[in-house]
Amino acid sequence: MQILTSRRAVGAAAVLTSVALVAACSAGSSSGEGEGARTDVVVGLTGEPTNLDFTTTSGSAIPQLLMNNVYEGLVTIDQEGAVQPQLAESWEVNGDRTVYTFRLHDGVTFSDGSPFTADDVVASIDRVQEDWTLSLKSKMDVVAKAEAKSDTEVAVTLKRPSNAWLFDMGTSVGAMFPDDLSADLATEAVGTGPYTVEEVATGEHITLAARDDYWGEVPPIEDITVRYFADANAQANAVRAGDIDMAYNLQTPDLLAGLEQDEELQVIDGTSTGEVLLALNNDEPPFDDLKVRRAIMYAIDRQAVLDTAWAGHGQLIGSMVPPTDPYYQDLTGAYPHDPDQARELLEEAGAEDLSITFDVPTRPYAEAVAQVVVSQLQDVGIDATIVPTEFPAVWLDKVFTKHDYQMSVILHTEARDLLTIFGDPDYYIGYDNPRLTEIAQQADRGSPDEYVAGMQQVARMIVDDAASNPLFLFPNTVVADARLTGIAANATTESMDLTGLRWSDG
Repeated sequence: MQILTSRRAVGAAAVLTSVALVAACSAGSSSGEGEGARTDVVVGLTGEPTNLDFTTTSGSAIPQLLMNNVYEGLVTIDQEGAVQPQLAESWEVNGDRTVYTFRLHDGVTFSDGSPFTADDVVASIDRVQEDWTLSLKSKMDVVAKAEAKSDTEVAVTLKRPSNAWLFDMGTSVGAMFPDDLSADLATEAVGTGPYTVEEVATGEHITLAARDDYWGEVPPIEDITVRYFADANAQANAVRAGDIDMAYNLQTPDLLAGLEQDEELQVIDGTSTGEVLLALNNDEPPFDDLKVRRAIMYAIDRQAVLDTAWAGHGQLIGSMVPPTDPYYQDLTGAYPHDPDQARELLEEAGAEDLSITFDVPTRPYAEAVAQVVVSQLQDVGIDATIVPTEFPAVWLDKVFTKHDYQMSVILHTEARDLLTIFGDPDYYIGYDNPRLTEIAQQADRGSPDEYVAGMQQVARMIVDDAASNPLFLFPNTVVADARLTGIAANATTESMDLTGLRWSDG
């Protein structure tokens, strides 16, 4: 057992007491490091999953925990946003780009002991199309059929060529499940990944345990405890005190300067695909009026929002397309901060002295952003009343499901979600533009260059229509024990990939 020094020893003891860790340390790790290397890690997060089923439950917290750690796909997305093999060792695409033939790794098993075969791939794709209830299921609409050619070969036929589909298979929509799945996914996760869900203590933590029978390289860390903090300050204090080993997606930017001074810690500012969106309900007054929506765009000084609410950490992007996407373009200049233009548009719309309700989820970034937005809207004569909305349960029900709101703010973390958000008029934004869908489909079936050009046109259309206001790209800030290595700092999909974590000898 490693001898921990000073505050780390106290912190580790507190964790052992509070979450009842079992086998926190061992005589050596599976990574082959020196005797006494720790084989446990405690990770701190905010935003607890409501259950374990990301096929029917909205929100990023579930796939954040489970993808790559418990569930795997045929492919995965690396830290640079590129598609890499995972359960498929290789694949071929036919001449017209409509048939993908995947060769699967042999000897793969699910955590329930059943073998992973091509039949499971077929069933998983079918399940997305037939049983998933989330709007993400539309990413599989392009699939015509999936056929098992043998236990280790599967052919997926698309209705048309698609530039987006293979990437989407590296996100949660591409997760593989057993073909005869009988488990209640809300309480039991059955995947091919290196970890299983060992314990769920609602309101406290979720523990993952490494699988001895994992088909790939066994991870060095045997036990991972993910602790959930309702208060981001508590998360930051916990990593400072050594109560947790890593604070992932830390949401207290004002504390970063102090944390960077701690020699026992490392601070990593990774990138993400998460856009902080000022969501406008296009289906309801007053935001069914283009002039009012554009007035909101001109009224908001996004740089001031970023600087004030998030200490300048993050990036202005101008649209719901991050720089890691191939069709990114800088649209930050589309609506310069212009209060006079905002007032003029409101007058033209007959919406002077406008009063709106602002449903703000109880998340640190949302609460910080909301204060700045309300102040800026007041400057142009808009009275926005903040309604604190408990997240995730109340916000998901009221805003996301029932669309019972006028304006909200939320972090959209799903990769390449532009069409998910703005391509479906039944989505909570309520944006309806049939021409957009037509252009997007043409781009998707075109050449790679045509794909980029078409999707850039789509992004510009959404910005021109002021469908909602993308305030900034959220950073993925990680603060961890300086001895912890293998941290996947970039959130290029929803996943928080913990599979590479290990303790250094130092």
